[in-house]
Amino acid sequence: MIRMSRRRMALGLACCLAVPAMPVWAVASPAPEVMSTWYRLVLELVRHTPTHSPPVASRAFAYLGITAFEAVAGGSARLVSLAGQVNGLTPLPGRDPAARYDEAVVLQAALAAAARDFFANTGPTGQRALDAVERQLSAAVAAGLPADVLARSVAHGRAVAAHVVAWSESDGGARIVNMGFPLDHAPPDGPAVWVPTSAVRQQQAPLLPRWGANRTFAMPDGGACPLPPPPAYSEEPGSPFHAEATEVYEVSRALTAEQRAIARFWSDDPMLSPTPPGHWIAIARALLLAENADAERWVDVMARLGIAQADAFIGCWNAKFQYDLLRPVTYIRRVIDKGWEPLLITPPFPEYPSGHSTQSGASAEVLTALFGADFAFEDTTHVADGLPGRHFPSFWAAAEEAGISRLYGGIHFRAAIARGLDQGRCIGAHANALRTWR
Repeated sequence: MIRMSRRRMALGLACCLAVPAMPVWAVASPAPEVMSTWYRLVLELVRHTPTHSPPVASRAFAYLGITAFEAVAGGSARLVSLAGQVNGLTPLPGRDPAARYDEAVVLQAALAAAARDFFANTGPTGQRALDAVERQLSAAVAAGLPADVLARSVAHGRAVAAHVVAWSESDGGARIVNMGFPLDHAPPDGPAVWVPTSAVRQQQAPLLPRWGANRTFAMPDGGACPLPPPPAYSEEPGSPFHAEATEVYEVSRALTAEQRAIARFWSDDPMLSPTPPGHWIAIARALLLAENADAERWVDVMARLGIAQADAFIGCWNAKFQYDLLRPVTYIRRVIDKGWEPLLITPPFPEYPSGHSTQSGASAEVLTALFGADFAFEDTTHVADGLPGRHFPSFWAAAEEAGISRLYGGIHFRAAIARGLDQGRCIGAHANALRTWR
């Protein structure tokens, strides 16, 4: 688990308040800086927004990415709108072909409006950060523009955001009650089914059991990338299920320093990190900054990645509540060692498949298509949290490490990891099939 003080959380948001002055952008469009700054902020806001569990965070990243994409696509000769491609998105508000717009102002206005909606539940510090970033970025991109161009561009950006927000309201995930733990959940019965693993009263129900029925983005529905069932439940020594549990138990008792480091690096706990989807967003942001990417490249990467992650959590949750499998801590204490403790805290929802694996597989599939199969990179997502960066020869190497980290942490069986990665590959392929370039 990543440990982070309240001071670190406050400093994380404070770092977003200092926006570069206009001279930094004098030789190029400020739009990439607008993207970088807003994503830096929302990665911190995830830590400050109690309702933003990993599925909810992935939804916010998807809609934010689509908002940015459509804001830029409307003025681009190279990009193709996602309207009519992603489920339920109708054509976006058009521009006056005879009028002038400023692209950075359109993008800034759209992202400011969208961030306020999708992070509306953030706390007071987050609200102040939203105010400051909007104020400073808006002033920077407006410098020197004629009043009519500025007003027209702001209005159009806000109209794009309003269109996306209105579309989002009907997806099934717009309202989070009781932090996502239903008050009316009726658990099934049987030895193989999930039971609560936390003493916290709120977590006696599983997190977001209906999330798998939400409207998807690129894949047809939550069941579009199905999985075979997990190994049949058995307490018989030598059975496949018992063998998987024994592996988790034995690995946990002989963890190396490297395995512990891997488990903690990918833990990505809510409220202590940008969450698992935010981890991959942070990777993409760092790569785009290193590439000095233009605005069209930024929005294509962030829209595709956000869509893949959001679909991954819908597909994963669809399978989780289809199979409703118990966690290793429940089985091992029941059958092997009643005093066993895993390295990481077990999340409050069913085991199969692994959410880390599904969303990491989907992210790796998309980033591989966008950057290349053998793209080596340094992941420095948690350096500010005191964890050293890790080097990977490819995105799939990172996804596989993210998956196996959950076995090292004692919270997943191997089948959930391997098949979650497979499911993620399928889901990522749907995002890759979107046409974004002419």
